[in-house]
Amino acid sequence: MKIYACLLALALSFNVSAATMDASIAQLQHEWATANYQTPEKDRQAALEKLVKEAHQVTLANPGRAEPLIWEGIITSTLAKYQSLFSAGGTAKAARDLLLAAEKINPDALDGSALTSLGSLYYKVPRFGSFGDYDKARDYLERALKVNPNGIDQNYFYADFLLERGEYAKSLEYFRKALNAPARPGREDADAGRRADIKIGIQKAEKKLQ
Repeated sequence: MKIYACLLALALSFNVSAATMDASIAQLQHEWATANYQTPEKDRQAALEKLVKEAHQVTLANPGRAEPLIWEGIITSTLAKYQSLFSAGGTAKAARDLLLAAEKINPDALDGSALTSLGSLYYKVPRFGSFGDYDKARDYLERALKVNPNGIDQNYFYADFLLERGEYAKSLEYFRKALNAPARPGREDADAGRRADIKIGIQKAEKKLQ
C-alpha cells in the first residue's frame, strides 16, 4: 500500500512538473511570436536578448527535457538574425549546440522542431565553422518532414531552402503546402506571422518561374 501511495505521488508530481513546463513553453512561444513578428525591428534584438534569458531559466528548471532546449535554441537563433556580424556567429553556434542537445534527447520532440531549426541554421547562416552546409541542411529538413509532413514550419523551411538552392518549382509546391497546413491551436500569432513569410516566398518562387 505504501509503495502504491509513493508511486501515485511520483506520478502526480511528474504530471504537475510536465504541466508547468508546458505552460512555460507556451509563454515562450507567445513572447517569441511577439518579438519576431510584432515588435518594431529596431527593438527586436533587445526583446530577444531578454527572452533568451527567460528561456534559459526554463531549460534549467527542466533538466533532461528536449522541449525547453528546443525553444531556447529557436529564440537564440532568432536573436542572431538581429545582431552584428561580429556577434551573430557565436550566437548561432550557441543555438546550434542547444538544438543538437535537444536532438540527442528526443529528435521527434515538438514535431521535430529541433531538426527543422538545425536545418534552417545550416543553410541560413553564412559559412562560419560548420555552417553553410547545404547537405546537412537538406538532411535535417527532410528528416523533420518525415516527423511532421503537414507542419507549417517544416514545409516552410524546406520550401525556403529549395528556393535558395534554385529548385523553384519544388519550392513553390512546398510553400503552397505550408500555406494550407493545419492551424496550430494556441499558436495563432505564430501562424499568422509564418503565413506572411510563406506568401513572400510564394511570390519569389513564382517570379523565378516566369
